[in-house]
Amino acid sequence: MRPIGIDLFAGAGGLSLGFEQAGFDVVAAVEIDPVHCAVHKFNFPDCAVIARSVEGLSGNEIRMAAGIGNRAVDCVFGGAPCQGFSLIGHRVLDDPRNRLVLDFVRIVAELDARTFVFENVKGLTVGRHKQFLTELVAAFEAKGYAVQLPWKVLNAGEFGTPQSRERLILMGAKKGTQLPVYPAPQMRISGKKGPADLPPGPTCADALDDLPDAESFAALHLSDSVRTKIGKARSSYAARLRCEGNDAWAFGYPRDWDKGLLTSSARTEHTEISRRRFRATAPGQVEPISRFFKLSPEGVSNTLRAGTDGARGAFTSPRPIHYRYDRCITVREMARLHGFPDWFRFNVTKWHGARQIGNAVPPPLAEAVAGQIIKALGMTPERPTAPISLGDPVLLQMDVSSASAHFGVKAPKSGRDRKSGAKKRKQEEIEQDVYAKVARG
Repeated sequence: MRPIGIDLFAGAGGLSLGFEQAGFDVVAAVEIDPVHCAVHKFNFPDCAVIARSVEGLSGNEIRMAAGIGNRAVDCVFGGAPCQGFSLIGHRVLDDPRNRLVLDFVRIVAELDARTFVFENVKGLTVGRHKQFLTELVAAFEAKGYAVQLPWKVLNAGEFGTPQSRERLILMGAKKGTQLPVYPAPQMRISGKKGPADLPPGPTCADALDDLPDAESFAALHLSDSVRTKIGKARSSYAARLRCEGNDAWAFGYPRDWDKGLLTSSARTEHTEISRRRFRATAPGQVEPISRFFKLSPEGVSNTLRAGTDGARGAFTSPRPIHYRYDRCITVREMARLHGFPDWFRFNVTKWHGARQIGNAVPPPLAEAVAGQIIKALGMTPERPTAPISLGDPVLLQMDVSSASAHFGVKAPKSGRDRKSGAKKRKQEEIEQDVYAKVARG
């Protein structure tokens, strides 16, 4: 029997995918953003998506939504936002801005989860932020959980992703049971120094060279997808993301998907002045005006960012410049650099799609961590054979209002009408409307 996992603060599902690929059945995902919920439901149609905050959400409510009754929950995982730091002499976790972190601890305990994985930014491990982690460890211990110490920061580039991206990983288990241990690096990051006994990891060229240029397709002005034949995979990394070979699905469920459709590839309009600046920038360097990083074919991507959310003006994340083409990379190309397979789809707009990737934990890193959890549980991962179908593509076309209506929740408050973000957000709404009309024929 496969272990059961529950994803809190799930986003589009980077952790969900990695845990599934390691052998988990992810039975429930909690996420407050309804647009992210819609994308998660498309990619994980058998997972119960709970479109609300964890605040006030009980473990029993999650069990009911997931339909698991009294079955044991093997792991609860997620990355609660934490941003408040109190004055000296006060507990950091008492800051109201950090209440969601305590909700994470509470839900782990209410579900009586056997293990947990808490992920967050590297910045929590330095300076005064260490107080936060010390208090968090104490909070888990007060609920009957032991924590694997010292905590570690893992780089996704050392686990098979052509991107340097560091994340704090905090792992623990119920007291009296075996603690999971951190996974050892599997490879060294291409273009950077590392252990000589480890093989080099994939490069940007390994990830992107087989993908056709989005600017070759006029249809991608009006849609995020186009039917085309993608050339032969030029690396083992690309082959896995294209689901070629017996091991491409790992211990995850195979999906029925259309391999002849290039998705998440809406074009971005650049002025000729911008293109000249992009062209003049050397690979591996930053273009001085836009401050965009230009990918190097022999190196790895810089950390892909999410951009701001609606409450802070809805700014699009800064996508890197392609090493071959005088343009920013597409959402699909971002997904390749992040370790998402080609069947995994995102919201049709570039703003939402890029944000969903930038917020996600790279699935290869999540898979490595989840594999260690399964070992600690003393379980053997099982490889499923029956494929599952993806969800309704309409889920990918939803904006905040339609996604909220779909899940029967109130649309979250938004700052997208602020002057700073209104124009960009309006353009995304136009794109979303156009893509929906094209999809309907």
